[in-house]
Parts: sequence; structure tokens; C-alpha cells
Amino acid sequence: MVKAISLFSGGLDSILAVCVIRDQNIDVTGVTFETPFFVSARARIAAENINLPLNVIDITGAHMKILKNPPHGYGRNLNPCIDCHALMLNFAGKLMEESGAAFIFTGEVLGERPMSQNREALKVVANISGYSQYVLRPLSAKLLPATKPEKEGKVDRSQLLDINGKSRKRQIELAQKYQITKYESPSGGCLLTYEGYCRKLKDLLSQPEDLSLREYYLLKIGRHFRLPAGNKFVVGKDKDDNEKLFSYISDSDIFLTPVDKKGPSGLITGAKNGDDIEIAAKIIARYCKISDNVDILVTWKAAELEYTINVNGLSPEDVKNLML
Repeated sequence: MVKAISLFSGGLDSILAVCVIRDQNIDVTGVTFETPFFVSARARIAAENINLPLNVIDITGAHMKILKNPPHGYGRNLNPCIDCHALMLNFAGKLMEESGAAFIFTGEVLGERPMSQNREALKVVANISGYSQYVLRPLSAKLLPATKPEKEGKVDRSQLLDINGKSRKRQIELAQKYQITKYESPSGGCLLTYEGYCRKLKDLLSQPEDLSLREYYLLKIGRHFRLPAGNKFVVGKDKDDNEKLFSYISDSDIFLTPVDKKGPSGLITGAKNGDDIEIAAKIIARYCKISDNVDILVTWKAAELEYTINVNGLSPEDVKNLML
């Protein structure tokens, strides 16, 4: 039996691509990827729903290199889509070789995303992946040049599709045909496509010191500030954020909490000096549910030290100016 590797995001297009290839009695195994900017949860659930064996690969190290200097540039925000997709295809290609599969395929649709799924972009991605002859896009294959598995008869090109453009009409019809009722919206799960997240990421990448993965995971939590003396300050938005911040504390951090008041916790990461502690405490006070011009007590802890200071909330304008 012919075997194939599916780049599987868990979205409707990737699910349909699997169904189309399986219709030809081809044995399909999925592969999905994880970094601090996207996770495999959606793919895992979708793979289970369609009984697809799934490999989950952490590509953080390789992905971080292209994020900082993508050869083919960024999309609208900090999303290096061309190089990222090529990287994924490269990993999938290696898995293809290891497993004895005949080709790799994706759920990409020609013209669905103007920047990353136009004809030229699809060609570039396949070429720089190192496996261009083996990259098949079943949903739009009839609109694209025939690939090696098609030419060799391992895939019947006549049974592939010619979907084009942003309309989801044909995908919805196919979902009904294959009795697929559980799928998420087509919006991507990559944080690098979100403007607010990328503002925080740009600030992080601009710092001269080496960064740990913790700093990237912290970007998903709470509100972020760059304090006057240069320290980074993260403030929880809710109880869940507060607990996550506490779990990320290191010996070089300063952790702040209000005393006897409902409000957020805050984390000064890798504090360079203590000059920003009072400003951080005033930000905590601003987000506590108290009236203006009322002082509150805020405790800050650093390693074995613990102090409590009395502060008034920072003005809304000053908070806004410090927020990333």
C-alpha cells in the first residue's frame, strides 16, 4: 500500500485533504508541530476525530532561528509564513523518508490566503523545503503542476481537486460529503499573526540579553510593561494569570501582590535593579478595585527578601504609556 505524510493543522482544509487522499486507498499518517507560538491541541483533537495517526514534533529551536531573521521576510506582523511552512515541509520530508512514504501533502488551497498561498509562494515553499517533487496539495492539485507521485501513478490526479480562492463553499460541501461535523474556523492559531502579541514580541526581541524560552511563554500571559529603568513587568489579568505568573518565578525575579485587596499579581522578570519596584507596585494598585487617591499595601518578594510598601495607583495615562 502507498503511504503518505500529511501536514496536519486540524483545520477543515487539512482534514479534507486527508479524506481526499484516503479515498485512493493510501495509508496516511499526520504530522503537526509545536513552538511557543502555536500548539498541537487542535490537530490532536481533529486527528482523533478522523482516526488519523499523528506525530507531534517540537521545532522550537529551528523555528526561532528563522523568526529572528526570516530569509523571505514577514507577513503582516511577525509571521515568517514562507520560511515556516518550508521548515515544516522539511521535517515532514524527513519523516517521509524514514517511514518509506511516497509523498507529503498539505491542505493548502490556491488563492485562499493571498500572501502565502498564491501560486508563486506555494512554489517557493516547496522548493526551499528540499522536497519540491514530493509536495502535493490535493485540494488544488489540478490547478498546479503535476508532482512526482502523480506522474508515477502513486496518486490518481483525476481524483484530486481544483479548489481556488477564498470562498469556503466547496469545502463546506465536501465536509457534508465526508460527514465531517466537527472542525474549527479557518483562522490560524499562530500567535505571530496577532498584532497585540507581536508588539510584545518586538519589544522582547529588541533586548540585548540572551532570552530563555520562559520569556516567550510569558508573552501569552497578562498585560506587559517596560518600566522606566528598563525592567520587564508582567501583570496578571485574572486568577488564572496570577497562578501562571507564580509558576514562572525564578530566583532573579521580583513578585508583587496586593495586601488584603482584590487585584492582580505582577512579575518583574530578571530584575536588573530595584528602581522600578515602586512604579510596578503603583501599576498593581491601579488595577486593584479601589477608589482613586487611596493608598494600598503591596508586597514584593525577591529570592529570600520580602518587603511591603504603601502606594497609590499610577495614573491611567502613565499606565498606558508604559504598556506594550
